[in-house]
Amino acid sequence: MQARRAARELAFILFSQFDKKITNYSKENLDDIILKSVRILSSSAQDDLKISLGALIDMKNKIDDYEAEHEINLNRPLEAANIPVPMPTTSDMTGRIDEMIEVAEKALLALEIAEFTTLESQSEVKNYAITIAEAFQKNHEEIDGMIKKYSTGWDFDRLVKMDKDILRIAISELVYIKEAPMKVIVDEAVELAKKYSTDDSSSFINGVLAKVIVENGIA
Repeated sequence: MQARRAARELAFILFSQFDKKITNYSKENLDDIILKSVRILSSSAQDDLKISLGALIDMKNKIDDYEAEHEINLNRPLEAANIPVPMPTTSDMTGRIDEMIEVAEKALLALEIAEFTTLESQSEVKNYAITIAEAFQKNHEEIDGMIKKYSTGWDFDRLVKMDKDILRIAISELVYIKEAPMKVIVDEAVELAKKYSTDDSSSFINGVLAKVIVENGIA
């Protein structure tokens, strides 16, 4: 995983922890919330892995039961080992495996972010996440103003908070930090929306950011 990608995801978790006005947080506050965010990620990864493990065990039991109850094995002596039998369809198993792969990948990503953040040699992740938070602190009125302006037909106060936070992170990078390629910032904002928010969020976020880019002459 790239450090900046990990930092954006960490910043998203960081933003979700804010429970007061953004300007009231000090650098020390942000450090403390980062630690809390890493613990949340680690805990979430453990839960996801438990879900994945439970699903694997369930699938193994179903396969064992199917094999044992197949007519080929029902007619064998009790002490004889079961003979492997063909499965009648792959659709159900494929769907379950896809779900487990998705859960496992999410858990692995969370653990990678946690590792990136806690290793001193990878402090770029933590530092860049804080850079994003501080950029939003200094420019939060302008950034939220852009979101209101370009969210045509949407009431800012009724927008999903996750969508607002993803836009805040991306606009902070695009307009104020200006260190990463524009396409990377937009693509990863869309991916965050797909991962954490509603079905319509990715297209909404992409549309708002496209207007931000045009209006601010970002190349």
